[in-house]
Amino acid sequence: MVGSGFDGTRRRGGGACSRPGGATHRGTGGAHRPVPRTDDAQVRRVMGRALRVAVIAPSRHPIRQPHPGGLEACVWERVRGLRARGHDVTLCGPDGSDFLDGPPEFVLPRPHWASDEEPSDTAYPRGYLGRIDDAMERAMGHLARHSDRFDVIDNHSLHGAPIAWRDRVGIPMVTTLHTPPLPDMIAAARSTTGAEHRFLAVSRHTAREWDAAGVESMVFPNGVDTDRWTAGPGGDRWVWFGRIVPEKAPHLAIDAALLAGKRIVLAGRVGDAEYFETEVRPRLGAQARYVGALRQSALARLVGRSAVALVTPMWDEPFGLVLAETLATGTPLAAFDAGGVREVVAAAPGAMVVSRGDIDSLALAAAELAERSALEPGLRVQIRAAAVAQFSLERRHAQLEGLLASVAVGAQRLEVA
Repeated sequence: MVGSGFDGTRRRGGGACSRPGGATHRGTGGAHRPVPRTDDAQVRRVMGRALRVAVIAPSRHPIRQPHPGGLEACVWERVRGLRARGHDVTLCGPDGSDFLDGPPEFVLPRPHWASDEEPSDTAYPRGYLGRIDDAMERAMGHLARHSDRFDVIDNHSLHGAPIAWRDRVGIPMVTTLHTPPLPDMIAAARSTTGAEHRFLAVSRHTAREWDAAGVESMVFPNGVDTDRWTAGPGGDRWVWFGRIVPEKAPHLAIDAALLAGKRIVLAGRVGDAEYFETEVRPRLGAQARYVGALRQSALARLVGRSAVALVTPMWDEPFGLVLAETLATGTPLAAFDAGGVREVVAAAPGAMVVSRGDIDSLALAAAELAERSALEPGLRVQIRAAAVAQFSLERRHAQLEGLLASVAVGAQRLEVA
């Protein structure tokens, strides 16, 4: 680990906090293949023109700022980035999204909750599943009827329909796996054969989970816009940001900060109102403040002006975009070792992981990192430099161009043969 300064492990209260390095999991069989690397000139030599890409977004939240979550942020950056690189990108996503300048069939309904329903990130309002099923069929039918207008589909939907349609739509497809295995997507993947389709997973952890369910994938980690997530000066307070839901457990971040006698600021969209009212709001006060959902620029400033960030997943985190975003600002972080967290921060100086749910170790690690950052001005520079090298969105989009082009051209060659 470059410039980490941490040796071995620490134990307190039965838990451990440690450097995130260690054994690297390479997966099994041929599931995790390297991603092709190229640049836009190579893409144009292969394709003879810019790529024509249909991006299918998840339908729960609009693809716009403030980003509802990491998945929506990833799709928003994908469309914006590919368009900036000169490609013809059409978004299929929920109404209210940015970039919805395609056919009406590509505008998907998003959930609207009745007055007697509690908005949730884990359920849908009455009747919504039938509406989204119909809308996805219309969108995929449009793609099938106009397959000559697209070179490749970049699928981020959590609905099984895009995968189920891949044999009929006549357009090669790349599906990114952002979540743990979902039954509808697994069933769709098992029921279709023959069409050009490639699956990407956002981490080795996620790839292994889907591989066990019978879906092989290449590992293609998320990136962050390091021109937007810029270096910050640090500060005295601690910070937590993300979706306010039980599996992200911001209440444990508050507990850790209070245990260490530090002030903490929380930012993010409330995805579970009952959880917020019962576990988060009672903990707020002079030492713990909630500032709501922030646009990307304001959020980057908040994180960059913090002493340390806490990341507290109580589920198997597929990737954890907040990890990369935090490190891009130069702010150190202490995180629970859950899912793909350890592998994402493995190369990061100024990152420590502790046993999931171990508040004592989290407080200890965060306090140590904050102290180091205050005493060693160069640490924040090292953290950001490593993050730019690892998570650069520009480099990731260049890799993506090569991947999308290889899938599109591979399908053309198969058709000719």
